[in-house]
Amino acid sequence: MNKQETVMQTIDTLTIDYQHYLTTAEITAIEHEASIMETREAAGIEALKVVQDHRGWVSDESLFAISDLLGVPTAQLEGVATFYNLIYRQPVGQYVIHLCDSIACHLTGLDGVLSAIKQHLNIEYGQTTKDGKFTLLSNACLGSCDKAPAMMIGREHYQHLTPESAVEILQQLAAHGEADE
Repeated sequence: MNKQETVMQTIDTLTIDYQHYLTTAEITAIEHEASIMETREAAGIEALKVVQDHRGWVSDESLFAISDLLGVPTAQLEGVATFYNLIYRQPVGQYVIHLCDSIACHLTGLDGVLSAIKQHLNIEYGQTTKDGKFTLLSNACLGSCDKAPAMMIGREHYQHLTPESAVEILQQLAAHGEADE
C-alpha cells in the first residue's frame, strides 16, 4: 500500500481540530485567503501554501486541519496537494532545488549539470542531503527554454547553468545557510 492509499484510508477515520493544530498566524492567513475567494473551497491551494510557508511542508495532520477549517473534503485537498509540484507532502531540505527537465534543458547541457549537482550533494532525485540543507527534485518545465538549462531554488531562478555554475550556486547557498545558524 502506498502513502496516498494509506492517507485515503485514514481520511474517513481521522479528524483534526484545526483550532488546536494550526497556529493563530496560519488560521488568520488562511481565513484571509478564504475571504477573498468566491468559495472557501477555492482557497485550498492558498491554504496549503500558507501551512507550507510556516512548516516547510504539508503533513497529513496539516491537510486534515485545513480540511476542517475550510470545510472541504480531505480527499479533494489531497488531490490538489499532489497535483502541484510546489506543495511538498513530505519533509524537504532548507533549499529545494527544482531542476528543469524540459527538452530545451536536455539539449543545452542538463545531463552535465545534473551529474555535477548529484556528485556535489551526494544525492539522487527525490532525496535530501544528510545535513537537511538540500532536496533535489525534477521539474517538467520552468519556462526558461531560451535560457536553458535552468533550476529554481526557493523563488529564485538560475539560468544558463553549467556544471560549475550550478555547484557554485549550491556552495554559496550552503555558506549563506551556515551564516544564518
